[in-house]
Amino acid sequence: MGVAMFYQLRGQPLEGVLRMLLEKSLSAGWNVAVRGTDRAGLEALDAALWLGPEGSFLPHGLEGGPQDADQPILLGTGAQNLNDAQCVMAVQSAPVTAADVTAMERVCILFDGYDDAALSHARGQWKALVAEGVAAQYWANEDGRWEKKAEA
Repeated sequence: MGVAMFYQLRGQPLEGVLRMLLEKSLSAGWNVAVRGTDRAGLEALDAALWLGPEGSFLPHGLEGGPQDADQPILLGTGAQNLNDAQCVMAVQSAPVTAADVTAMERVCILFDGYDDAALSHARGQWKALVAEGVAAQYWANEDGRWEKKAEA
């Protein structure tokens, strides 16, 4: 059974935090599904991931291509596990269920802590997942370091 890890972004760009988590996931040997709700936003994220720091490379693709099953990182709006992912990274307030968490090694939920709607959505997800018996952790960036602020 996996764990749901909530990451509250407060001033950090999504693509930077996502890149860090994706690199850690790949180093653990996991395939990752980045789940969003807005195709245009995922396309922008795709472009940002390709233009990362020099010397870094994150092999990834957008859902809907002929090699979806071969992508170590697949960005998409669907809940299907097209690339045999062991980790889901939910962005753009994408839905996450208890079944998603139990099927994965880890589910990361990234949200903008300065966006009231995103914060409210994340709180609702936390309550729903914990009520269904899912292990959950809440992480916040304090002075450049990620600190675990809550666990259920």
